[in-house]
Amino acid sequence: MKKLNKVVIFGVGLIGGSFSLALRKVGAVTEVVGFGRSVATLNEAKQLGILDRIGDDVAREVCDADIVLVATPVAQMADIFKRIAPHLGANTLVTDGGSTKGDVVAAARASLGNKLAQFVPAHPIAGGEKSGAGAAQADLYQGKKVVLTPLAENSKASVKSVRRAWELCGAAVSEMTPQQHDEVFAAVSHLPHLLSFALVHDLAQRDNCEQLLSFAAGGFRDFTRIAASSPEMWRDICMSNREALMSELQQYAAELYVLHQALESNDAAKLEEIFSLARKVRSEWTQQ
Repeated sequence: MKKLNKVVIFGVGLIGGSFSLALRKVGAVTEVVGFGRSVATLNEAKQLGILDRIGDDVAREVCDADIVLVATPVAQMADIFKRIAPHLGANTLVTDGGSTKGDVVAAARASLGNKLAQFVPAHPIAGGEKSGAGAAQADLYQGKKVVLTPLAENSKASVKSVRRAWELCGAAVSEMTPQQHDEVFAAVSHLPHLLSFALVHDLAQRDNCEQLLSFAAGGFRDFTRIAASSPEMWRDICMSNREALMSELQQYAAELYVLHQALESNDAAKLEEIFSLARKVRSEWTQQ
């Protein structure tokens, strides 16, 4: 893949900002232009070397861009697709950083019209509880997974180009369908975030919340770290993947009921059986 002449980023926070910094680090891009809702964030991104320019005319910037990355919360993507669709150049590819794919693909189908084939959906499996341009890191994607969910309309060349861009950021790229993606990440990403938020919310409503938190130690800190993530972003993710997430939540509730029954019946053997299998699976996973 030749050097990218221009990359346009909508949303220059952790995901979009890190994409720019990673490409810059390996000398793979000449110019990065950014759009966003906050002038302060855009100015910060420029000061941090994420952007060369702050965009003021969508039509002028996307018409000759090599890649447009939409790295906003998923609820904002439909509007951005509508804004860019009439102006995309014939050789401009679009990708995204959304944590859900079914809704993003539906929005693209509704908004991009005859430019749909130029959109190759993606989900970088990297991030953290901090957000904004100041959280962006050049090595955020190094050794991390990025999932592409190509459309039937995509050419092999388009998918290859988007794959290469993420690989230049240091990512290991894999592919699956949008439905497979949303089912997988409902279980291993969206549900854990929901549970973490729920636990902290539960304690926050108790009269002795301050006392409880004063005794919370490493286990609580580890389990609830992701509850410091962006409420707006995770609201959108949960709503956009609600069917798969409700299914996972129902299955988790059934698992909690098994634990409740074991405690109610003083079944220590059942608890140990559950804990042992969980420990085994997690240990094997962390050693991969």
